[in-house]
Amino acid sequence: MEEQREVLARTVAAVMRPAPVTVDIGETVLVAWELLQRSGSRHLPVVHPDGRCAGLLDRADVAVACAAPAVSLSAVRVGDLLRGHGRALVHAEQSVRHAVDLMAYTEADALPVLAGDGRLAGVLTATDIVAALVGHPVREGPADRRPQAPTTLPGLPPRRDYRGTAVP
Repeated sequence: MEEQREVLARTVAAVMRPAPVTVDIGETVLVAWELLQRSGSRHLPVVHPDGRCAGLLDRADVAVACAAPAVSLSAVRVGDLLRGHGRALVHAEQSVRHAVDLMAYTEADALPVLAGDGRLAGVLTATDIVAALVGHPVREGPADRRPQAPTTLPGLPPRRDYRGTAVP
């Protein structure tokens, strides 16, 4: 019980993972899907051009958007997907307990984490909190991370090892 209190008293920065991949708010949902596929992440932080956090997309949100007719996909921007989401977020110096309370209240399983200057510092997931509670070290990337090619924005080069369908 004491160990749980200790974890909940830590700062979010001590438990979160840095965001290895982000997407610009003006990119298309197709680019967002490609970034999710290449990174193996379940969550994709969305940032403004100046680095400020705009929100967090879940793989399911992007998959649903990509189910639209292909002709319209190039017109749908990442920012359009954020409009239906609340902007729950935490600051790196806040406690894990605060983050847990916020996640429970908003029914979110992940939160973007902001640095003191308002820029994205990382992502805190429910998995990160559970791992900290049982004493596992903080991981640097997503749990299901696969080897990936480096990503660049805007746009991405075609993936050479691609053999499936782009839309889930």
